[in-house]
Amino acid sequence: MGQKPSIYESVPQPDVNIPMDFMETSESEEEIYNADIQSDEDFRENLLKSSNHVQVDHAGPKQESMWMLTLQILLPFLIAGLGMVSAGLLLDIVQHWTVFTQINEIFILVPALLGLKGNLEMTLASRLSTAANMNKMDDKYDALNLIVGNLSLVQCQGIVIGFLAAFTGVLMGWSTTGRINGDHVLLLASSSVCTASIASFVLGLVMVLVIALSRKCKINPDNVATPIAASLGDLTTLGLLSWISSVLWEDQQKDRWLIPLMIAFYVVMIPISAAIAYRCQETRNVLFSGWSPVLIAMLISSGGGLILDLAVDRFKGIAVFQPVMNGVGGNLVAVQASRMSTRLHQLSDGRGPGNTHNIKEPICVPPWNILCSKEEDTRTALVLLMLVVPGHCLFVYTITYFEAGHTSPTAIFLVLYLMAAWSQVAVLLYVCRLMVFKMWSMGIDPDNSAIPYLTALGDLLGGAFLGAAFWLLDTLHLHEFTEQNNVMATASNSTLLPDVANVFTTLTPHHVPVN
Repeated sequence: MGQKPSIYESVPQPDVNIPMDFMETSESEEEIYNADIQSDEDFRENLLKSSNHVQVDHAGPKQESMWMLTLQILLPFLIAGLGMVSAGLLLDIVQHWTVFTQINEIFILVPALLGLKGNLEMTLASRLSTAANMNKMDDKYDALNLIVGNLSLVQCQGIVIGFLAAFTGVLMGWSTTGRINGDHVLLLASSSVCTASIASFVLGLVMVLVIALSRKCKINPDNVATPIAASLGDLTTLGLLSWISSVLWEDQQKDRWLIPLMIAFYVVMIPISAAIAYRCQETRNVLFSGWSPVLIAMLISSGGGLILDLAVDRFKGIAVFQPVMNGVGGNLVAVQASRMSTRLHQLSDGRGPGNTHNIKEPICVPPWNILCSKEEDTRTALVLLMLVVPGHCLFVYTITYFEAGHTSPTAIFLVLYLMAAWSQVAVLLYVCRLMVFKMWSMGIDPDNSAIPYLTALGDLLGGAFLGAAFWLLDTLHLHEFTEQNNVMATASNSTLLPDVANVFTTLTPHHVPVN
């Protein structure tokens, strides 16, 4: 039997002559169609790769090894500490200048202004570090726009807060003396604003350079930018404040035209710098929402300044230790806050504060959580706490070597000092853990808000703990604080403990005068 023909074979096929140009067109269209399909497949494949890349990139910062993390934090920390020691040595010198002895409110202004500059520069460093880690500074045009906007922002903030810091110092001085001197108000305002403006511009450029070099050397800028900002900021700001206030003091005794001109110039600069910052999308929101953290932080720092003003007359050696105590705690907690903020930004897939879908850790944790938990931030906290004791020992030795503290630190003083310093950093790290996560859950960017509160709290705790250590030693009559030319005397019913400086003399031929 033959096979039954197919129905398609039974249908007569029309004899149609298809033009060759049409065939070529059809083949061309088919090629385009196939190319489109291939393009769609390539697009989906690239999108999948890109999506996978984003997930990996935003799953959190690449985890450094313990020794690499320690190394990256250690060197900037030491540089920052030596910078703060230099600031303390400078404060110990300039406290005897005429302008400092005639205008006591400057002592209140110093911690407030140093804290202000630290807040502005470290928040700038934190914002730029996060932007660099999120690859927002890879394009030159975007990077330039981001840098100009941020420099204009800190310029505007520095001028405004400089005025407010001066007035805060005057008010706190009035609360202790009961009087206000108009010439002192003008001098404090002009010197504070001029210092803040110049330091903001110079240190802002330094921060941009540090972050750019960090990226080029494949170093996490979160580990190095904030400590360097603080180290340079303290010394630069204090030096500028001392020099500018002395120049204005001399002018105020003679011509009296420079101070009003300077105040008028900076009043005009406020709207100009604000307009430039408003043009940048990244800083527009901070221009309106970034004031309250800095303002509240300034008030908290002024509390530390009030403690210094009350303690500096009674404890002659406290002035040189105060910038070191405050600065070390602020630097270390700023590193932690910057790293935590970057990690939260990466976990949010770039959607910003308020997005908590990929965050597994709870907001509220017990205090021991900063030391013994499986969170990524615990490793960093352990490294930071590990650096406190050796770092402060080095800084105290440096101060003693230069004989700048008016005291030879005894072993009991060193123990109490280290206990105060370690306790300060531990409290700050715990508060940082709670604050950063709470701010993020509320839709607040920790890059802009956390560091001012934390560094200001560090100023307050540092001043309080350091004052308590000096007060305790004085109350127990373990030693008295006298001028540098005299040796440290002991109370008649007390025995001088082994002098720490004697231990240090084995390392250097330079001797510290002891009893």
